[in-house]
Amino acid sequence: MSHALPPRPRASHNAGALSGSIRVPGDKSISHRAMMFGAMALGRTTVTGLLEGEDVLATGRAMQALGARVEKIGETWQIDGLGVGGFLAPQADLDFGNAGTGVRLTMGLVGAYPFVTRFVGDASLSARPMGRVLDPLRAIGVEVVEHHENRLPIALKGPTDPVPVHYRVPMASAQVKSCVLLAGLVIPGTTTVIEPIMTRDHTEKMLEGFGADIAIATDADGVRTITVAGLPDLRAQELIVPGDPSSAGFPLVAALIVPGSEVTIENVLMNPTRTGLIDTLIEMGGDITIENRRVSGGEDIADLRVKHSALKGVSVPASRAPSMIDEYPVLAVAASFAQGVTHMAGLEELRVKESDRLAAVARGLEANGVVCEEGTDFLTVTGKGAVPGGGTVATHLDHRIAMSFLVMGLAADKPVAVDDDRMIATSFPSFEADFTRLGAGFSKSEDAA
Repeated sequence: MSHALPPRPRASHNAGALSGSIRVPGDKSISHRAMMFGAMALGRTTVTGLLEGEDVLATGRAMQALGARVEKIGETWQIDGLGVGGFLAPQADLDFGNAGTGVRLTMGLVGAYPFVTRFVGDASLSARPMGRVLDPLRAIGVEVVEHHENRLPIALKGPTDPVPVHYRVPMASAQVKSCVLLAGLVIPGTTTVIEPIMTRDHTEKMLEGFGADIAIATDADGVRTITVAGLPDLRAQELIVPGDPSSAGFPLVAALIVPGSEVTIENVLMNPTRTGLIDTLIEMGGDITIENRRVSGGEDIADLRVKHSALKGVSVPASRAPSMIDEYPVLAVAASFAQGVTHMAGLEELRVKESDRLAAVARGLEANGVVCEEGTDFLTVTGKGAVPGGGTVATHLDHRIAMSFLVMGLAADKPVAVDDDRMIATSFPSFEADFTRLGAGFSKSEDAA
């Protein structure tokens, strides 16, 4: 998406109770991987429920540039893959826009190929650190032909004879883990990843589903050892993408904080590595009922029935951060409407998201009359049961900051404005339309001032 266009300010205001059902977009993490695994498998993979946000579509275009056929027929995406080791040298740069997951995983996907691949992105993505994935790729023998202090643009060239690695992930990052595992697919021998703290395991589940030779062992301390054998025959699959739990966080919190609300969120991914926000909101006193549990494509799915609740402050342990790292902005909004102090620890990863999310959240809270304390790796929010609102939030081109504070405005005393809402399309294109259907109120921010 071009950020040369002028910003589009937006505001939300309290328009009364929210009611009805909502189906959030397909899970972003699984959608990225569906594009990639379809491109690596032999045969035609079909995907329904794909998140058609700009980040995932950027990954799809990259897979096309590497030689796969990616096409939407009706409501289904069809991907004709090339087999492991079958990618072709791209004729142009791979432009990932704002897609951090897409670019980091694709670096693993093609890093070990013996041709040059150049990765570019928008201003936000180009400011994000890539050293965390470049380090293990260098260990494999990948040459980083071009980089700018480990930031985009980056060009990679694989070695003639790549070697499998035994890599211990130095931080809780599903992207780093996945980058190494995907690189290992085109390397003869066994690649091993040691994960001290478990993160989302969609890559492992999808590797298994597509037929890779993967093994996972967990020791008494919870340290996971993941091994994958190189050069497997991956088989095309029929995939149904469940609803993104990160996107579900917005209607979830909105229904909890807007008086009189009752909302059902359908088809939500309930993978245990992704349910930290739900666990936390229930601890805070949230009335959340998990209904219609089922399994699809190896992933747990359920519907969530949510009612307005009087929330209380809680302490959220650092150990929970990997299972809800993208949900802290909207949790901070929930904490603003709670009674008492909510302390969130282990948030250093928020500093390197689409923006410095920790700082962006703290400034947004302060702008709307919420008392908070921002530390290097923590955020403390003092809730008083109500939020004055009336402020304008700098989003820093971050979709989750924009959506979180638009949710705040639905229950605040005065409207809450964000300086730009265009980037919401990267993960939740129907956000405003879906919320309006539930009863939410939005306006141009100058109208709300």
